[in-house]
Amino acid sequence: MELVVKKDKVAGTLTALRALYEKDSRPWVVAYSGGKDSTAVLQLVYELLSELQQQGKAGKPVFVISSDTRVEAPNVAEYVSQALERIARAAQRDGLPMTVELVSPEPSESFWGKIIGLGYPPPTRWFRWCTTNMKIKPSRRAIDAITAQYGSVILLLGSRTDESAQRAMSIAIRHITDDGLNRHHEIPNALTFKPIVDWTTDEVWEYLYGNAPPWGGDHDFMLSLYRKANGGECPVVLDLNTPSCGGSRFGCWTCTVVKEDKSMQGFIDSGDTTLQPLKDFRDWLKIIREEPERRSPLRRNGKSAGPGPFNPATRKEILTYLLDLEAQMGFSLIENEDLIYIQQQWSKEFDYSDTALQLASRHGRNITMENTDASIPRNDALLDSCAADSDFPPELAHELLKKVRNSYADLGRWGAKQQLEDALAELIKKDVRQAEKADAAHDL
Repeated sequence: MELVVKKDKVAGTLTALRALYEKDSRPWVVAYSGGKDSTAVLQLVYELLSELQQQGKAGKPVFVISSDTRVEAPNVAEYVSQALERIARAAQRDGLPMTVELVSPEPSESFWGKIIGLGYPPPTRWFRWCTTNMKIKPSRRAIDAITAQYGSVILLLGSRTDESAQRAMSIAIRHITDDGLNRHHEIPNALTFKPIVDWTTDEVWEYLYGNAPPWGGDHDFMLSLYRKANGGECPVVLDLNTPSCGGSRFGCWTCTVVKEDKSMQGFIDSGDTTLQPLKDFRDWLKIIREEPERRSPLRRNGKSAGPGPFNPATRKEILTYLLDLEAQMGFSLIENEDLIYIQQQWSKEFDYSDTALQLASRHGRNITMENTDASIPRNDALLDSCAADSDFPPELAHELLKKVRNSYADLGRWGAKQQLEDALAELIKKDVRQAEKADAAHDL
């Protein structure tokens, strides 16, 4: 009897999806996180498109968007990446109008760009800057690009009332049309549809157990993740009303929002001890966040109310630890683009010797800073040319640069910036006095 009821629910969901698909030309966006709920939604959509394709009716585009924060748990990140590749290949093979996109934050939005580059403290429950920068902005850019092309979209989400009382209340207060749609409160020209909103958790698992993914492979690895880890599923986050994913099965390994990372600990307790160094690093970040001696007395806006960003020494220590950890783990933990962004920020604030890139080079990461304003020219001929173009004394330019390189390459220590300013001012005054003497001698 249960299987009959289950088949009826699947059939009813597919019927509702088909009616919505055929109603208008608005493209669909399926938010896919790799968890059971988003997988069930994507699998239902894939089945529908396959059926419509056979009937010559699958013309409306469907976009599958997944988010990679660049600090996902490595086993989950690999699983999602491989699944997306299979989905893209299968959709092309089957001639389906489906496009797969994995979005990620820009370096200025990334976890390492914020913490190491700008000195942000690791996220807390009250300062959860990670969600907006690492999840919402990348997904919104992708959706905004689609709406700019098509005018409007329908977002298909895996939200269910059975997930939690909080989620059920959130769903209940939304205005829903006769088609089961409601307007997204933050994304312009976007409506949302929740195909499995009334499915129970058992029904989701029954559907996945009984139906292998049409793009190939199986659900065994995803099931093993749920068995090993604790916590809930982390969806693709499109607004701040979505709860933090900290501690979930599909969250960030660096998450400091939660007191304890039960997900990572669950993996380790289940035998994946290779993840222990990542957990140790995360725990260390949480500790140093509370150490006042690691923070600047001034905030980034120049005000002294409360502790400011991590000081330069701590930022260098975090980067060194991270690069050491990367070598130990044997896979990338930070992108080259993030390292370049970090160097750019350091160069603006306190560093004149490309310290971040030098640290990366010691760990086998040889990165150039071509076409950026962060590197200091090392070519004397280029410096002479720039000085001449600016009508600036070449000798003085060399003296200023020499002073910076030799005596003030690191402005991280207290008072170094003021000392540098004084030293440069003295060099300039000296050059002015020499020029005045030369002019006076010429007049004689």
